[in-house]
Amino acid sequence: MYYSSGNYEAFARPLKPEGVDSKSAYIVGSGLGALAAACFLVRDGQMKGANVHVLEKDPIPGGACDGYLYGDVGYVMRGGREMDNHFECMWDLFRSIPSIETEGVSVLDEYYWLNKADPNYSLERATENRGQDAHTDKKFGLSDKGAMEIAKLYLTPEEQLYNKTITDVFDDEVLNSNFWLYWRTMFAFENWHSALEMKRYLQRYVHHIGGLPDFTALRFTKYNQYESMILPMVKYLESFGVSFEYNTKVVSVAFDITKEKKAARGITVIRNGKEEIIDLTDNDLVFITNGGCVENSTMGSQDKPAPFKKEIREGGGWDMWRKIAAQDPSFGRPDKFCHDPEKSNWMSATVTTLDEKIPAYVKNICKRDPFSGKVVTGGIVTVKDSNWLLSWTFNRQPQFRTQPKNQTIGWIYGLFTDKPGNFVKKAMRDCTGKEICMEWLYHLGVPEAEIEGLAEKSANTVPVMMPYITAFFMPREKGDRPDVVPEGAVNFAFLGQFAETKRDTIFTTEYSIRTGMEAVYTLLNVDRGVPEVWGSTFDVRDLIDATVKLRDGRKITDMKMNPIAGIALKEALKKAAGTDIGKLLKEHDAV
Repeated sequence: MYYSSGNYEAFARPLKPEGVDSKSAYIVGSGLGALAAACFLVRDGQMKGANVHVLEKDPIPGGACDGYLYGDVGYVMRGGREMDNHFECMWDLFRSIPSIETEGVSVLDEYYWLNKADPNYSLERATENRGQDAHTDKKFGLSDKGAMEIAKLYLTPEEQLYNKTITDVFDDEVLNSNFWLYWRTMFAFENWHSALEMKRYLQRYVHHIGGLPDFTALRFTKYNQYESMILPMVKYLESFGVSFEYNTKVVSVAFDITKEKKAARGITVIRNGKEEIIDLTDNDLVFITNGGCVENSTMGSQDKPAPFKKEIREGGGWDMWRKIAAQDPSFGRPDKFCHDPEKSNWMSATVTTLDEKIPAYVKNICKRDPFSGKVVTGGIVTVKDSNWLLSWTFNRQPQFRTQPKNQTIGWIYGLFTDKPGNFVKKAMRDCTGKEICMEWLYHLGVPEAEIEGLAEKSANTVPVMMPYITAFFMPREKGDRPDVVPEGAVNFAFLGQFAETKRDTIFTTEYSIRTGMEAVYTLLNVDRGVPEVWGSTFDVRDLIDATVKLRDGRKITDMKMNPIAGIALKEALKKAAGTDIGKLLKEHDAV
């Protein structure tokens, strides 16, 4: 497997890999990374669909990319997905996945047209004082010292950031700024999370720094991620004859490990309550989704809290990874990520409005009609003074194809689930859906006397507790995550958010799809490049632009410096004058 850039290889079809007709594949899980691996197997690996078997412990596919109507509870989306125009592996895949709504077009076409016609941007990023504009005003609010702390992290080699937290590299100059408010709520970073992952995010999205305050950087699917992404992939795979075995729990994978090679030799599964072993040869490829950010997630209802279940369950993704990791050090260290769910949990809630009363308050804040079918909030609205650090969003409606026209569906999440609310004096994790809705309505500015009635009769709210939703952000070092294809592996690979690939950022659709592509291309020796992570971190134009915008438009020459540094800067700018670098500095208002 090798990386490529540009469009020479992007449009090429690889030759059929040697010996692929004699190979089969078993894919553990049916999340985005697993489905991507299956798609790359049949599209680029040209493996017979009948030889590809997806093993899923749940009754439906999708993993963390969900969006369902539960008959006894209501509509539920545990999370949402924000996409970037430089998700190279994702768009490489979705150009080939047919739309399930419009005949003759791809999912990429559909997505591209939608976001061109209705571009995303936010008109109010944050509120305070019960629905009032917090006047972040698209400003990062960073001091020169804070900006320098970010620049230093950006340039620090990864190996110097092993096991360090964000508070090890930032102080209050960053942590009390609008920058950190935007960042932590958009990406769900906590102060105790990994400085290494923070650095990767900064480098990966440096071209979008200017679009962070108002979300112009983002693009969204038409519906929830299950209907917009998962279902088209499943239909595509089924058209090739790929088999899906639901309610089939993978307990572990057994390996034969020698100095020369590592080979998967058996998959222990539970089917229909009975334990079986699938024997494997070198021609049987195994793709393992290890760990899981939505493992142990629980659902409440309008009248019931979602229980916080911390214990690792036998047969779950973490338990399976532990059993695999015990067999070889190169298979990672799962307990580095799942050892403390108090540091990796947050809660979300799906709110369905049942009439026009609550949408009127939403419209008052986002300045758009929630029933228009177009962009509504344009991304999350963060309640700056919320004890739960509550954020909420309404994407284009409907979010579900079955959704009644008089209803809207939004999504709420809180990073601090153990703190008492400002209005509902209970921890978020102890609240029913109705109580979470009440807290949200309070922050929308609904008169206190009307809050309970609206939460009870004008909305249905379903809470979800996710103990391990940000486990991948826990401080780590090299080797904690297994490589997508560990050294010496002949017939297996790891997929998803807990597999290691260069430069890309976890908690993204691109990361999952990239691991699937790299796994297939490596094991089948597909003769086509995997698109490298977008290179904006090496683009001087993006670096200059980000430097200016991160400092709210202040020029480099406005920076407070000691006399020696000031003289050195003046000399450097003199030498740059009259060169292309000097022109770029002027074009981006850096000088």
